Amino acid sequence: MSTDTTETTATPPASASVATTDAAPKRRSYWSLWAKVPREFAFLILTMPIAITGLVVLATTFFTGLGLIALVFGVFIVVASLFIARGFGTLELVRLRWAGRTEITRPVWDRDNREQGFWRTIFAPFVDGHYWLYMLHGMVINPVISIVSWSITIAWTSVALGGTTGWIWQRYIPDGRGDQDFWLYDVVVDWMFPGNTWQIDPVVGETVFEFILGLIFLATLPFVFRGLTLLHDVIARGVLGSWRSEALEREVAQLAASRGAAVQAEDASLRRLERDIHDGPQQRLVRLQMDLAAIERKLERDPESARELLVEAREQARETLDELRALSRGFAPPILQDRGLAVALQSVAARSPIPVTVEIDLPTDATLPASIERNAYFIAAELLTNAVKHAEASGIRLTVSTRDTGATGHWLDLWVTDNGRGGASPTAGHGLAGLDERVQGLRGVLVVDSPVGGPTTIGAHIPFAPLAAAETALQA
Repeated sequence: MSTDTTETTATPPASASVATTDAAPKRRSYWSLWAKVPREFAFLILTMPIAITGLVVLATTFFTGLGLIALVFGVFIVVASLFIARGFGTLELVRLRWAGRTEITRPVWDRDNREQGFWRTIFAPFVDGHYWLYMLHGMVINPVISIVSWSITIAWTSVALGGTTGWIWQRYIPDGRGDQDFWLYDVVVDWMFPGNTWQIDPVVGETVFEFILGLIFLATLPFVFRGLTLLHDVIARGVLGSWRSEALEREVAQLAASRGAAVQAEDASLRRLERDIHDGPQQRLVRLQMDLAAIERKLERDPESARELLVEAREQARETLDELRALSRGFAPPILQDRGLAVALQSVAARSPIPVTVEIDLPTDATLPASIERNAYFIAAELLTNAVKHAEASGIRLTVSTRDTGATGHWLDLWVTDNGRGGASPTAGHGLAGLDERVQGLRGVLVVDSPVGGPTTIGAHIPFAPLAAAETALQA
């Protein structure tokens, strides 16, 4: 990484920065399993009561509505049972998250446009497969699995606690076994050491055997609880979680929206460029043409007047050229293509009539795609122009950097901060609204923090795929 700095360096204010944390994976130890035992035990011990309650409520409402389906209100009872099943399924997801399991992506219940009338909204569960899966989970799957997991939890906990503490309290409980010949420890010892002639006191032998058995169950308790909780988690992910097709559908919708926003932003930019050319250079060129015609008429009969008009025409041509250069900044300038984003942004900052502090921290190996560099240049140029025109500021700061968040990929962060009067907002039809559309077209986020009185901080966060990663993917 290289840092190119002009004037003084600074970092974006904490209030406007996007916090990112890269959590390093932690190694799981045996003792770390014990940390979640209380929550997993609470989850497992409450599973069967909740599952049986759900079974009773769902079976009662669903079959009652089904029996009255011939009548009109029976349909409403069935619909109510589907919503109740959704409630019990959501409760299961919340309980699993509380028990320490990873968040399960829930179905998008309102993915369709529900502004279609009362009846369509009421009967939507009939055509939504998630409601029926939640009903299946609440009436069949969860009751069966919960009985098994609850029974194992009770049995394992009882043996672990009873075996390790029995030597304390068993002496105070009447035995009632008398002179019986059957002792469990005796059976195990004879099985492990056949033909032995050991003489062991039955009470001592049974107590020691129960204590050892209790230690084994207690030592394996975290693994059993984790396995049973994981069983419920796997079932919930398969039955209660969202479908992969829904995620792909949302991704396609987001891409379509992003593409539409990008097209609209490009169209707005072209219309603005057309208007600027019509109102500026085109009018100057018309005047220059008229001046040249006047010079041609006066060249022979009034050379002095023609010389004055030539001076004016030359000045007019220079101003036209300057204005065309200013307008051409809306396209990718040669300096951006030849020397990269860092140098191009420094060039933009140097042309500003207000002093600009620049801090650029970009990779030296040019891993930014050309489209990202071009859009970042346009965004920075327009933000600086807006600050000069509207902020009434005495100083501006431009900060550009990249970051790798791991889970969400690589991001380019561009911040422009001024000490002006504030009050900026992305109002429709204004410059910031167009910038917001451009950033959304890149699947990024535009952050505006501009209280009245200032300062104003505007950040554009744009995701990108490094060129090195893209080339590796193409080679693969």
